Amino acid sequence: MEVHNYFSSTRKEHPLHLTLLDPGKMSPDVLSNIAQQADTAGTDGIMVGGSTDLSSENVELSVQAIKNVTNLPVILFPSDSGALSGKADAIFFMTLLNSSSLQYIVGEQIASATYIKKLGLETLSMAYLLLEPGMRAGLIGKARLLPRDEPNLVISHALAGQYLGMKYIYLEAGSGAESPVPSEMVEQVRKAVDNTLIVGGGIRTPESAKLLVDSGADIIVTGTFVETSNSLVEDLKPIIDAIHSA
Repeated sequence: MEVHNYFSSTRKEHPLHLTLLDPGKMSPDVLSNIAQQADTAGTDGIMVGGSTDLSSENVELSVQAIKNVTNLPVILFPSDSGALSGKADAIFFMTLLNSSSLQYIVGEQIASATYIKKLGLETLSMAYLLLEPGMRAGLIGKARLLPRDEPNLVISHALAGQYLGMKYIYLEAGSGAESPVPSEMVEQVRKAVDNTLIVGGGIRTPESAKLLVDSGADIIVTGTFVETSNSLVEDLKPIIDAIHSA
């Protein structure tokens, strides 16, 4: 499956929802169960990654378990160059543009590039931008967190990503954030850039998801929400329906 083409064609029909699953938090069997439920709820794809201590074996087993139960595309969302698997359909090849460390701007990318080519993974180039509060991702990535009330600064980063040739811009409030990226921020970034715009972090309700899509997000990502739900299909389906109907 060519994931970029899949995203583009699906976006012509409706905005997308992606489910983020972390192999560092759950076993492959648990991940596959959640993926199956997310598929039933209507998600458009599965992202795999998050934790910093993932082995390639752990990622490989998790991706294979997920692909055993769904035909949805599986996209790697790696925290470092070791969290890779050739069984995935694609990888978000991302740079944390507001990191203070070259390791997360270009170092991990250089370390993984040859192996990614060997694996034959489709690369989806992404400018990853962490806004306040950033949560653990901000700490690990040594991010200079972008203020929630300075749209011009966020726009400058997003445009830099676009001009560097990134196909995707990801505005991230951080996994488990109390509230999502402000819709006003999303709207202003949408007006400034032409790329596919992804928004994640702190999205827990159909209302907040729809507001972000109405403000210009092309793809909404939920992760912590799906990990903690006790009735995933019932809890997630209204959010996905709100995204798809926007």
